Amino acid sequence: MKTIIYMIRHGESPYNEGNERTRGLTPKGKFDIEKATKLLIGEGIDMIISSPYTRAILSVEGLAEHLNLHINVFEDLRERHFASNIIDNAELMSSIRESFNDLNHTLPGGESNADCQKRSISVLKPIIKEHRGKKIAIGTHGLVMTLMMNYFDPTFGLDFLNQLKKPDIYKMQFEELELEEVTRMWND
Repeated sequence: MKTIIYMIRHGESPYNEGNERTRGLTPKGKFDIEKATKLLIGEGIDMIISSPYTRAILSVEGLAEHLNLHINVFEDLRERHFASNIIDNAELMSSIRESFNDLNHTLPGGESNADCQKRSISVLKPIIKEHRGKKIAIGTHGLVMTLMMNYFDPTFGLDFLNQLKKPDIYKMQFEELELEEVTRMWND
């Protein structure tokens, strides 16, 4: 019995609005998410889950409303926490690269790729097991999505992360907990 997971990376989000948890979507992000919703409404999705971050919830909200489904929010699907203090983009990118060379690498007060992957998989694996044969959409983030996909197939790494778009959609087909096929659905 095949279980389908739709990884829906959030739409474009303004970096200067709110904080990590409360940032919404830009006008372009909202427009793209409307297109993503239209792409997904005919897929027969049974369940919608999301990161607790506003931009991820907003990226599946229209789909949930159209399908009359509740969004199940899981704290452990949040994006990776990079550091306890504000870091510039160059330091962030350098740290992300290093995190794929050493899964335990972290900046002071931050979270490693290994820890982020462990917590997000602790949500995903039980959902796949408990909802076998169902189609489940997940509102997520680029790095945590990559780490969840990497858990099942190590070819999903830094190069994959670097080519992701906002939004992006990947359809993952599972037999039990074995990933059989991955298809990119978003076509910008």
